[in-house]
Amino acid sequence: MAGLSAEDQMVQSCSDASPLKWHQAHTTWFFETFVLRPFLADYKPFREEFHWLFNSYYISLGEEIPEKRLRSSFSRPSLGDVVAFRKHVDREMERLFAHSIDVEVCRRIVLGLNHEQQHQELTLTDIKHAFFSNPLRPSYRSCALPKDRTRGVPTFEWRNHEGGVNEVGYSPNGDNPLDFSFDNETPRHRVYLQPFQIANRSVTCREYLEFMADDGYSRPGFWLSDGWELVKQSRWEAPLYWERDTCDETGWRVVTLRGSHGLSDLLDTAVCHISFYEADAFARWRGCRLPTEVEWESIASQEPLQGNRLNAGRLHPATASGAASVEQLFGDCWEWTASAYTGYPGYKSLPGALGEYNGKFMSGQMILRGGSCVTPADHIRATYRNFFPPRNALAVFRNTFGKVRRRS
Repeated sequence: MAGLSAEDQMVQSCSDASPLKWHQAHTTWFFETFVLRPFLADYKPFREEFHWLFNSYYISLGEEIPEKRLRSSFSRPSLGDVVAFRKHVDREMERLFAHSIDVEVCRRIVLGLNHEQQHQELTLTDIKHAFFSNPLRPSYRSCALPKDRTRGVPTFEWRNHEGGVNEVGYSPNGDNPLDFSFDNETPRHRVYLQPFQIANRSVTCREYLEFMADDGYSRPGFWLSDGWELVKQSRWEAPLYWERDTCDETGWRVVTLRGSHGLSDLLDTAVCHISFYEADAFARWRGCRLPTEVEWESIASQEPLQGNRLNAGRLHPATASGAASVEQLFGDCWEWTASAYTGYPGYKSLPGALGEYNGKFMSGQMILRGGSCVTPADHIRATYRNFFPPRNALAVFRNTFGKVRRRS
C-alpha cells in the first residue's frame, strides 16, 4: 500500500474488485474472527461492528454487507481507523504468541497468512483496474518495465506426455500444522490420462494478435455459446487493458502496473487478461484445446517451482527463456484449464465457518493453475487450484493450450 493515498484505497472500479482499504481490513478481520476471538480469553475487539462490516461471504458468522459493490461507498471507517485496527490485531497476536498455542490455533494462523497472500495479489489486480479506469491513467510503479535478457521467444513446440495412471492432489506431511494446502487440493488420488501434448511455453501477445487479425472476435464458430453472447454484448475486440493506438506499429497499447506501453514492446511476452472464453476460442482457432487441470498438474509436478512471480518485482508477464522443457508454468499468468471447479473424490470442506472458504464456490467456475507475476513466490505449488467465473479477465490470466496426441 506504500505510495497509495486514502483516495486510491477507496476506489472500487468494478463489481469483481474491492477497495484496497477493505482488503486491509478484511485480512485483519480474519485473524480477529478465527484466531483471537475464540482463542485469546480476554480479547477485546477493536470495534464490534467490524465483525460484520468486513465479513466477505461467511454467512454462518451472521450479518454481512448485502452488496459487494457497496464497499466503495464507505468513507468511514477511515483509512486511519483501518490501519489502527491492523495494529491492534498485530499487538494482540503478539500477546497470543507469548503463550503456548495448540495445533488448531497454529493451523488457523497459517491459513490466515495464506489468505493474506491471496489478498496481496488481489490488491495489485484491483489497483491496476482502478488506475486503468481513471482518465488520468496513473501507474502503480513509475519506473519502466525491465528488459528481458533473452532475445526473441523460443520456437513453439509440443511436449509429449505418455498418459497412464497419475497421482494428483496435495499429499499432507503428517500432522505438521505448518505443512499447508487449501482443502480443495485434497485428497490426493489417482486418475488415468490418455496420451496428450502440451505447449512448451505461454501463448504470446504476437500470437494472440494473429488471432485478432484473423477476425477471431467476429467468428462465432470459435466461441462457446455464452462466450459469444458476451463478445456481442460487451463488444470485446481485444484482451482487457489493450487500447487502440495509432502511434504504435501494432495499433495497440497495453496498460500495465508500470504504466502504458506500446504493444510492439511486449509482443513476445505472455498474453494476459483474457477470459476463459477468449482462451478457449484462441485454442479452437489454433486447432487445439485447453488442457485439463489433471493434465496440467501431471506436467507441472515434474518441473522446478520457479518463474516470474511477485518477488521478482517485474509486475508483468515476461518473455519465455527456453531454459526448460515446459516453462512459464509457475508465474507470469494464471492458466485457464478445461476443468470445471468441483471437489476431488472424497473431498471434505473444513469444519464450521471455515468450511465456507472454498467448497461453497464449486459451481459455475473454471479452474486455473500456476500463479501469476503478482503471486507471492512461496504461495504457489503444482497442486494449487484457483477458480474464477469463465467471463472474468480481471486477474492475470493466460492460455496454455494442449492437444490430444494421435495414436500411431
